[in-house]
Amino acid sequence: MEQIQHRAPSAFAEQAHDSRSARYAYIATQQIIAGLMREGFEVYSATQSKARTEDKRDHTKHMLRLRHRSMQTLAVGDSTPEIVLVNSHDGSSSYQMMGGMYRLVCNNGLMVPDGIVQTIKVQHTGKILDRVTEGAFEVLDGLTRVVDSRDGMRALTLSTDEQRVFANAAAMIRFEPAEGERAPVTPDQVLRPRRTADIGADLWTTFNRVQENVVKGGLSGVTTDANGRRHHRATRAVTGIDQDVRLNRALWTLAEEMRKLKTA
Repeated sequence: MEQIQHRAPSAFAEQAHDSRSARYAYIATQQIIAGLMREGFEVYSATQSKARTEDKRDHTKHMLRLRHRSMQTLAVGDSTPEIVLVNSHDGSSSYQMMGGMYRLVCNNGLMVPDGIVQTIKVQHTGKILDRVTEGAFEVLDGLTRVVDSRDGMRALTLSTDEQRVFANAAAMIRFEPAEGERAPVTPDQVLRPRRTADIGADLWTTFNRVQENVVKGGLSGVTTDANGRRHHRATRAVTGIDQDVRLNRALWTLAEEMRKLKTA
């Protein structure tokens, strides 16, 4: 718990932020963590957003990734399924739990959209504590489908052109260039492996390689300003919780649609 508090102090806020009204039901993340630990869950990662104002620093949005002891049987190779918990104490987020997949070799955390495993959202109103615990097990039950999806991606080989199409689509999702403009990086840059373990043409390896490159940044990008001048700068890492969740879920959807097309 001390390690979690060091990484995400806002998860340990003892009350809601002063800006919240009396109707706002405070969901104490610290108590949720303790309760989930008693049910066999363990926290493997914790982070929090940068607060827009200093007075909200101890109440801002935070994200934790948990695994249940039963998930050990679902882990295959370098990847293991997880539950991702998002909450805040300043009104910036409802309480959310969603499925995820963690790949150990590159320390990247994938998040799964509703089409694969249900996302549980609990508003900060009414009776909530029982719903929170029930939601954790609902997401846990759905993680077997995440594993099936992962295994299906492992079994599919992409051609060079298919890999480039996938990488280009991922770059467009990440950088959102204006209509008619290209992304600041090329598909070949997005596909470039960072380690020998990432070399492979199967959909799962391609997906993870692309996800790491667009999320962690550090690629040499080219942008053009309003005057037509070209600028070279390294792409930035994704650090915000909202962008992290949206991007990862979009990338998983892209990979899942590619899997469906290849198996049709």
